[in-house]
Amino acid sequence: MKRGRKTNEANSSSSEDTAEKESKRHKVVEKKTTVVQCPDWANLLQDIILQVFQYLPLLDRAHASQVCRSWNQVFHMPDLWRCFEFELNQPATSNLRTTHPELIKQIIKRHSNHLQYVSFKVVDSSKESAEAACDILSQLVNCSLKTLGLISTARPSFMDLPKSHFISALTVVFVNSKSLSSLKIDDTPVDDPSLKVLVANNSDTLKLLKMSSCPHVSPAGILCVADQCHGLRELALNYHLLSDELLLALSSEKHVRLEHLRIDVVSENPGQTQFHTIQKSSWDAFIRHSPKVNLVMYFFLYEEEFDPFFRYEIPVTHLYFGRSVSKDVLGRVGMTCPRLVELVVCANGLRPLDEELICIAERCKYLSAVGLGECEVSCSAFVEFVKMCGGRLSQLSIMEEVLIPDQKYSLEQIHWEVSKHLGRVWFPDMMPTW
Repeated sequence: MKRGRKTNEANSSSSEDTAEKESKRHKVVEKKTTVVQCPDWANLLQDIILQVFQYLPLLDRAHASQVCRSWNQVFHMPDLWRCFEFELNQPATSNLRTTHPELIKQIIKRHSNHLQYVSFKVVDSSKESAEAACDILSQLVNCSLKTLGLISTARPSFMDLPKSHFISALTVVFVNSKSLSSLKIDDTPVDDPSLKVLVANNSDTLKLLKMSSCPHVSPAGILCVADQCHGLRELALNYHLLSDELLLALSSEKHVRLEHLRIDVVSENPGQTQFHTIQKSSWDAFIRHSPKVNLVMYFFLYEEEFDPFFRYEIPVTHLYFGRSVSKDVLGRVGMTCPRLVELVVCANGLRPLDEELICIAERCKYLSAVGLGECEVSCSAFVEFVKMCGGRLSQLSIMEEVLIPDQKYSLEQIHWEVSKHLGRVWFPDMMPTW
């Protein structure tokens, strides 16, 4: 009896162990099944997919849109098409990236009324690419753009087109976009009548206008913009469009304070370009109205063409000389540019700029960035210049070849002295060896 009871108990215990093991095995299998179970990507919330798509490059986004119907719907949501850059070139003659023609057709068909921030980048110099950009522009009849940029990375591009063809396409945008706030149309054949169309339809919203190298615009055309677009805050143009009347229009009580004015002073043919002089009273009125404006001037002149400039005080803050400039002109800069913040000199010649740099340090109390290219400066004068400017020189770029050793400092010693006055470690730039 005892042996039978023990056997039954053993069998019972063995059955319980087997049942427990089987239960555990089922749980493990269930866990494994849960782990390997794939999520239903198609049923993700559209808001989540939209956020993912916004971080993807266009080509990856297009590929992802082919995953399922839900993802394709997100691909065409208006939020993804408010900002777009058309890149245009001729694939037959260039390996550069371009927006696929089929995608362009799809955008015009389904998303032209969603576009708000658009730029056209012509990445080659072909007339065909510029024509393609104009063809797209002329089809944006349902758009309401806020920003438009026409960018040519290689000339002549837009300037090679018939003016009437370009103006017709651009006018479509001007007429249909009633809230255009930013317009960048450098190196284009835009003209005075098209600017009048721009003003008639967008005068209350235009805040930024960049139109350097637009030979068909006259001072009267840009004055029309300043007279009517009282919200304009940033303006970039060539010097031949700058006038006393324009500065006074920008200084009127109705006009907001300008924040940024860029002026390109360019001469292509030495001795054949006559540069006018802006009256000091006009500059004074302008700076009284917009005391915090950044006035940026780029000079691409030959030496004999600088005579009309820097004869009296002007409120320039950022000054760039893209060609060689004389000691005399740089001396006048120190005397006439008290608001100067940044100075870049591409080249000067073989005469040291010691006195000129010292004058600039004395008179330009806000100077914080300096770059000197093919110039010459004695080590002692350069150290004195840095000492006078002190720690406010946040950017200081000068080639080692520019510095002339003297009795006081050698090239090995100068970086210690300059570093001491700047309050940080500094070394002159080195000429690349390749």
